[in-house]
Amino acid sequence: MAISDLFPTKASAVIFITYMGLFVNQGLLVTASKRSDGTYEYNTTTVVLMTEALKLILATVLHLREVSLKETVSTVKQNLHVFGLYFVPAILYCVYNNLAFINLKHYDPTTYFILLQLRVVVTGVVFQFLFSKHLSRTQWASLVMLMIGCALKNISFSSGHGTPPQLAKTVVNISVNAAASHNPVGLRFDLHLLFIIFQVFASCFAGVYNEYLLKSHGSVAVPLMLQNVFMYVDSIIANVGVLAISGSLVSAVSPHSLHALLNWKVIAIVFNNAAVGIVTSLFLKSLNSILKTFASGLELVFTAVLAWMLFGIRVNVATWLAIVVVSSAIYLYSHTPVHNPPKESKSSSLNMKEEL
Repeated sequence: MAISDLFPTKASAVIFITYMGLFVNQGLLVTASKRSDGTYEYNTTTVVLMTEALKLILATVLHLREVSLKETVSTVKQNLHVFGLYFVPAILYCVYNNLAFINLKHYDPTTYFILLQLRVVVTGVVFQFLFSKHLSRTQWASLVMLMIGCALKNISFSSGHGTPPQLAKTVVNISVNAAASHNPVGLRFDLHLLFIIFQVFASCFAGVYNEYLLKSHGSVAVPLMLQNVFMYVDSIIANVGVLAISGSLVSAVSPHSLHALLNWKVIAIVFNNAAVGIVTSLFLKSLNSILKTFASGLELVFTAVLAWMLFGIRVNVATWLAIVVVSSAIYLYSHTPVHNPPKESKSSSLNMKEEL
């Protein structure tokens, strides 16, 4: 297998590495910003809103470096329907970003990233549907291996004899809840697990649909950074709407909430997440959503080691097994990677013919 099979250009390889680094950094920064009791010193919704605002500023500046303001206004008027379509991933990313803070409050970085890997199978299904592409058996096998690697993290091993502590605790919880609710099955559904599931689905549909917009005939004529502007304007509207509905808008922009942003850790989170947004669009434009899920798998390896080094979070046997399986899945996928180049617009096709 040649590296060019995975990365068509050197730039795409750089984007891949940068994407992984930023996401690993995100989990570590958010964890470092927590108090000893697991709470945050700042308003998380304010951080999300400020991050979207910074993304919008960066995308606007990058776009206007290449295209004049007059031409930009004309392009926007001609593609208002594309602006409307970006509300779909914008709302989903709004849900994803807000849930990231909630879930990282209850899970250590390694567990958090492993549970998020459940999105790989859903991503494969949505990818096939939107792009009318069928993944090969090898590709599906690698995705299933990736999912198994995620499940391994939830297995608890005991050095002694008898029932592992985590399994025993689960049995007790099931028995107590079954007796209290007179439920013969006794299944206990954890609220934090529900939040993770919501975040997984938001990530899957937002990511694949965003790739679809970046590469489809209807929007490929719109410059990448202008599409990012569409996305971030819609995201700000979505976030402000959520805050207004929940009654948290006033507190999110209060002097106390804004002053908390002066903390260096919070500033680092805002800038890192803004960079994640820009790099993600470059990733989806030059690569694809399937490879993006495997990048997330690699994040697991680096996050586990760094969380152990920085925060003393122990890497247990289950985590090491998960890392081995995830790494094997990535190796298997690398032999038959998915190729999904963007479609050319009619105008670009005509320009190419004229040049020829």
